[in-house]
Amino acid sequence: MENLAKGSTRQFENFNEAANQVLKMLSGRMQINTLFIAENDGTTNKITNAYNRAEELVTAGSESPLDQTFCGLSIRHGEDALAIADISADEGAAALDIAADYNNGSFMGIPIYYENGRVYGTICGLDKNPYTFTEEDQEMFMMLSSLLTYILELETAKKEIQKLSSPLVPLTNGISILPIIGHITLARANQMIEDVVEKVGQGIDYLIVDFSGITQIDSRIEQPLLDLIKTLKIMGVTPIITGISPSVALNVPHFAYSLKGERMEATLKIAIEQMGFVLTKKEDVVARR
Repeated sequence: MENLAKGSTRQFENFNEAANQVLKMLSGRMQINTLFIAENDGTTNKITNAYNRAEELVTAGSESPLDQTFCGLSIRHGEDALAIADISADEGAAALDIAADYNNGSFMGIPIYYENGRVYGTICGLDKNPYTFTEEDQEMFMMLSSLLTYILELETAKKEIQKLSSPLVPLTNGISILPIIGHITLARANQMIEDVVEKVGQGIDYLIVDFSGITQIDSRIEQPLLDLIKTLKIMGVTPIITGISPSVALNVPHFAYSLKGERMEATLKIAIEQMGFVLTKKEDVVARR
């Protein structure tokens, strides 16, 4: 368990991948037929990940009314794991329409929360046959619920950072600047293209793409960046490239070469001045009055 928690930030690309890994690990420790993770919006319960050992009791992608599911019982139970040894003998479980499909089978579930306390969904175990849940099983469910909460928060934070990493800075009507800062990876380049294409549709005629803030550049991003330039032109936006340093030109030579013919300036300052803008210190303006 400790190794899984430590490795989560390195190995998992997203929550779905982490969820699959969690179910895989649980299947090696518990012999219960079905393990699954569900997401809900307060009304509908959707199975996002499922592992069935023998009989397929749960299918990924299936949806049900939350109040008619064992997951709903788990959420109403609270933060602790809900263990039902005999579904037919449990008052809450037996009252559900689906109870007849499981007779004296067993269920265990625990909510997965966002850090702010809002419920994401549940992680559950289900069997048509009686299954004895140990204290270790319940502790495992609680620990994995906490781990998935942590990964949810990492994914949310990553998305927010990605949005902030491709800001469009308006210079004047129809002209904006895209400052590219930091280490550009393939994943970040793809996300940046998606964000920029969405934003430039808001009345932008010229976009100054400034590379002067790059600290590292991944050679694999040549094509995505060229695709960005091409897409801007198709959308009627004129790209102006600035800040291509000698180190960037050496690390991604094909990219630098492919920009020949595009409008380029050595620095952002020069590009702004070429477009008719003059950068003036505030005290100079006051002195001329």
